[in-house]
Amino acid sequence: MLLSELLSSMTLVSFSASQQKETDFYTFKVVNIRGKLVSLEKYRGSVSLIVNVASECGYTDSHYKALQQLQRELGSYHFNVLAFPCNQFGQQEPDSNKEIENFVRKTYGVSFPMFSKIAVSGTGANSAFKYLIESSGEEPTWNFWKYLVDPNGKVVKAWDSTVSVGEIKPHITDLVGKIILKKKDEL
Repeated sequence: MLLSELLSSMTLVSFSASQQKETDFYTFKVVNIRGKLVSLEKYRGSVSLIVNVASECGYTDSHYKALQQLQRELGSYHFNVLAFPCNQFGQQEPDSNKEIENFVRKTYGVSFPMFSKIAVSGTGANSAFKYLIESSGEEPTWNFWKYLVDPNGKVVKAWDSTVSVGEIKPHITDLVGKIILKKKDEL
């Protein structure tokens, strides 16, 4: 191969790599709890708290109540809880998507986005969760593991089940406040 051909090939590869969009949480597509494919891109620009949820866990009541309160307080314009049911830990999410949705809406008045039941750890983990794990270095070991994602889709921090929503609320409100201030400055 001639040097000019080699340089041309290297330039093309370099150009192609630079044209590819960098992966972040919002570049993934997932299935919502009603079976519809959803691009997480729709949440770009807002703060997201991603949680693997379960209906029959000791943390269910306190977490669902606190997550719904947080969603209600911060609204869906700058913030969303994104809930992913998972049956990997203690088989505590055994029901169908429809049964899960009915339970959380009736019992907790859940208004935040719910997605189809998935695996969140191990080799069969959903791609979006694999990204969260790789980015944070934290892999869920139980239900109600929480990942905070910034408006650009980057993982800010992860917390295990024992950390309450109240304890992480200051981190969330800080990020939401930054979005509001940035938008105010742009006016």
